[in-house]
Order: sequence, then C-alpha cells, then structure tokens
Amino acid sequence: MDPSDVGFDADRLARIDRHFARYVDDGRLPGWQIVVSRKGQIAHHSTYGNADIASGRTWESDAIVRLYSMTKAITSVAVMMLEEEGLLSLKDPISTWIPSFADARVYVDGPASKAKSRPVNEPIRVWHLLTHTAGLTYGFHYMHPVDAMYRAAGFDFGGPKGIDLAESCDRWAALPLMFEPGTEWNYSVATDVLGRIVEIVSGQTLDQFFAERILGPLGMVDTGFFVPEAQAHRLATLYMPDPATGRATPIPLNPSIGKLPTMLGGGGGLVGTAADYLRFTHMLLGRGQLDGVRLLGSRTIGYMTQNHLPGGADLEQVGRPGFNEAGYHGVGFGLGFSVTIDPVKNKVPAAGGEFAWGGAASTAFWVDPAEEICVVFLTQLLPSSTYPIRPELKQLVHQALID
Repeated sequence: MDPSDVGFDADRLARIDRHFARYVDDGRLPGWQIVVSRKGQIAHHSTYGNADIASGRTWESDAIVRLYSMTKAITSVAVMMLEEEGLLSLKDPISTWIPSFADARVYVDGPASKAKSRPVNEPIRVWHLLTHTAGLTYGFHYMHPVDAMYRAAGFDFGGPKGIDLAESCDRWAALPLMFEPGTEWNYSVATDVLGRIVEIVSGQTLDQFFAERILGPLGMVDTGFFVPEAQAHRLATLYMPDPATGRATPIPLNPSIGKLPTMLGGGGGLVGTAADYLRFTHMLLGRGQLDGVRLLGSRTIGYMTQNHLPGGADLEQVGRPGFNEAGYHGVGFGLGFSVTIDPVKNKVPAAGGEFAWGGAASTAFWVDPAEEICVVFLTQLLPSSTYPIRPELKQLVHQALID
C-alpha cells in the first residue's frame, strides 16, 4: 500500500532503515526486522542483515526470535481475561493460589549471606505482580543483596535446570522481598508468578491456555514456548557485544527445540515472529478484539493502559535503578505495559498514552492509540540496554507522520 494512505511519508519512513542499517554495517547488530502499521494497515516493513552471521543466512520476514519479556504482555492479557470472568480480582492476595507466599518477608539490611528480614505489612496482591511493585526481583540485576540471593538460589538469567514454574514460585516465595508490596517498582519475576496463577485458576498449563485462548484465536501460528524441529532453520542466532570490539558475537542461549521446556516462563519464555506479534498489538489497538475475535472488553484495555504506579508517579520516581538505556522520565506503568504519561518530560516525540515493552534481546513493541500506530522491532542482541534502539525507533517513526 502507499504509506500516504495512512498518513506516512515513504521517504521519511526510509530514514528508519538507513539509520538502523548502520547498526548492522558496523557490526553492532546481526540483523533486524521492523514493522510499522497504522489504522490496521502495514505502512512499512523491512528486514536487513543476517539471522546468522557465520553462515550468511539473511534475516527473512518469517524469522523466529526469542521474545523474552515481550511474553509479559501476553501473560498480562491472560490474567485480565480471567479477571473478566470473575475468577480472580486485582486485590486478591496471591497466597490464595500459591500458599508459600503467605509467609512473605521484606529485606531489612545485611549482606546476601546474612540478610535480615521482617514479615510484610501488606500481602502481595495480583495488581502488585502486574505492575512490578511486588518487591520481587531478578538475579541478573546485580543491584541489591536480594538480587544476589536469587543468584545463590540458582536464578540468574534463567533458573535451576529441571524445575518447573510451580517449584520456581515456591523458591522465590522463600526469598525476602526488596520492599513492601505496592511502594516501589522493580523489574522482576512477577510475571512468571502470574503465569503460575493463570495455570492454577484456569486448570490448564500455561502453554495450553495461551494456545487455546490467545495464540490460536489470534492466528499467532508461530508463537509458543519452543521451536518445532521443522522450523528450527528459521530461528535467529542470539548475540551479545564483544567487550573489546563491540561487534555482535554469538552466544549459546537457545530456546527448546522440538519439545516443551520444563519451565514455562510467563515472563520471558515465548518465541515468535513479527507477523504474529503484530497481530497481538493489533488486538490491543482494537481495544481487545481483532478480526471478529474478542479477548478482552474495550474498557479493560483502557484500564490496563493507565498508569497504576503509586501516587501517579513515573518510573524514575519510584523505580529502583535499572538497566534501561534511555531512562523513564514521564513513563509510568500499567497492568503489563509501560505507559507514556508525559512525552515532554520523556523527551522523545510522541502523542502520549502509548503503551509498550520489549525483550532482553533488544526487541520492542509499542501501541499508540491516539495515532493508531503499532510498531514491532525484532533483533537478537543481549542485553537490551546496549544501544538506545527503542527511543531512536520511536523518534524516527514519529517524524514520518505527515497528516
């Protein structure tokens, strides 16, 4: 289609490709894929570089990638589907389903090896998990003694081999929280815990619920917790920067091939394609429905994409120091997504009200309800904080609007 039909200038959209081609040409990224849609129509789709540098395999439009934390938005939708059915409420203590969290404690002081803690005053509730205000963490943060306790328990970038989601939740429950639930924001395993709640409440494993209730109805045919053996040739290789040269260097972190993994990570376990994830974003833009399939009520999507942080604060005000490459001034957090509440404060041109997130391998998506725009960016470079890809992409998409 002609991009001008939906208010984009084709020459200005081409700036996106020229800009990110430099990331590949100088070796920082292996390759990438970009999809920009408006009003449900694809205005720009491009690929560049390699899915695997060593073999010279080019990045094709059907490349399968590790979505990592782009899984979180799908898990959050699953939770809200159950909320709409009256099977759970946002204020419910999570110990209702996972009793090990009934004895949660909060870190007080001391090193990881001899940490002091106290009982929580406020139980962890469903909304705390959705907003990452539960006090949970990730071992790979390397910012706090509780992070070190997660690593000592085997949870760094991943978890102990052979344990499932239920066992992981019980082990996390045995570790202290970083803070009192509902008082601060810290990126964490919270969405994995939500995945376990989905399993318990629905009576299905997380992969079954996703397949039957979300992925199947939306036609997300290449998204799941493992790569089928027949499609393994489509999987993009994972990279990280070489410390000496900065060039993308392959690393052997691969999703399960041909079989379902033991750990079904609602926080980061899915693999998928740009076409699939675009359909998911179109459902969100459609306020819960796509092509006659409705997953959520329109008001639920509106509620999820408001800022739910305490006092209406942004992530810079209540978030623990983290790994984001661009800062979160003017960005709040809803029920599963970041939400731009003040684009002027954020200093990245935008309409305001966009909701978004990304994955550890530098992937990203966002939905702009005001401009009716959806954007999906895929590559495979750990960590996502390496380069300011996401704000650059947003400013380049925004400058191409001319209507």
